[in-house]
Amino acid sequence: MHQRGAAALSPLLATLLLLGGAAVPLLEAPVARASSLFQVGEVEQERFVLVSAPIGDGTRAQLNIYEQVKATRPCFAVGSGKPAPVNPLLGSFDFTGICSRFIDANGYSVRVGGSDLGTVYRLSVIQGNDDILLMAMPTKAGVGPEMVVARTQGAGSGFLKLELEPGWRLMRRHFGNRALGHVYLYRDSWPSENQAAVTPAQPG
Repeated sequence: MHQRGAAALSPLLATLLLLGGAAVPLLEAPVARASSLFQVGEVEQERFVLVSAPIGDGTRAQLNIYEQVKATRPCFAVGSGKPAPVNPLLGSFDFTGICSRFIDANGYSVRVGGSDLGTVYRLSVIQGNDDILLMAMPTKAGVGPEMVVARTQGAGSGFLKLELEPGWRLMRRHFGNRALGHVYLYRDSWPSENQAAVTPAQPG
């Protein structure tokens, strides 16, 4: 994990660090509390699709996740190619009880092992010249590296499928034995240094 100098921390944290406290447990204390409240559960990966969904004038995009809950009718259709176009069929009918749609931080977040990172990481779709990346971006100094979570495997426009990078998968948030309407972009452990991402330049 990246670390900043003690001067960048609150006086209490700086004092604890100077007294020999470990930086990682201090930085992860809020995360540990969150992970003690929520657990994770497996999902059927093939029921989901991650999508780079255009917003505004189409020059920007955000993450959408669609889930096929029941087979009553298709919730989405994925085309061929790299990148693969996605037709969000659930937008054309009342999908209540048939599909689930996760479109913002209320519906998805990042988790690494036992650490629920929803309060210290955000998921952003970054459009480059040759690819579109789904990035996990830290919102606080020292909590961890930028990470590539998924990519479209080619440049394009419109609704495009995001393919998860090795080590990443979807998991369901649980509270006790109860499955919640929230999914994690999850990996078992932090990526190695050579897997940590450098954010690509935005197209000019």
